[in-house]
Amino acid sequence: MYRVTKEIEFCYGHRLLDYGGKCRHLHGHNGVAEITFETESLDPRGMVVDFGDLKRLLKTWIDGNLDHRMILRRDDPVVPALQAAGEPLHLLDVNPTAENLARLIFDHARAEGHPVVKVRLRETSTSIAEYAG
Repeated sequence: MYRVTKEIEFCYGHRLLDYGGKCRHLHGHNGVAEITFETESLDPRGMVVDFGDLKRLLKTWIDGNLDHRMILRRDDPVVPALQAAGEPLHLLDVNPTAENLARLIFDHARAEGHPVVKVRLRETSTSIAEYAG
């Protein structure tokens, strides 16, 4: 089995609803998505996937949808005020936890046809969430 991992850094803000800890307040992170791809055989170029293709496709999607955005649950009461102020948002049906963001990235990579097997999201240097399909 061959496996490669691509890291993509991005900055985002969020908060968690129905949560009693500090993360109930608006705050930000410098996140790193570690996206792992796996295949039993290499393509004709000798690759699992081309790192340049991954950067172009996945980094472009992350930059356009998650980077420097407030990622919030769709029913968060601050959404209308942030929308009125023209703030860039990415809205989810679930709390924007690191676990849910890892799955969001995984699902996007899978929908693009990549042989993704897991996504790890380093929310901080000591806090990592992982989703494997």
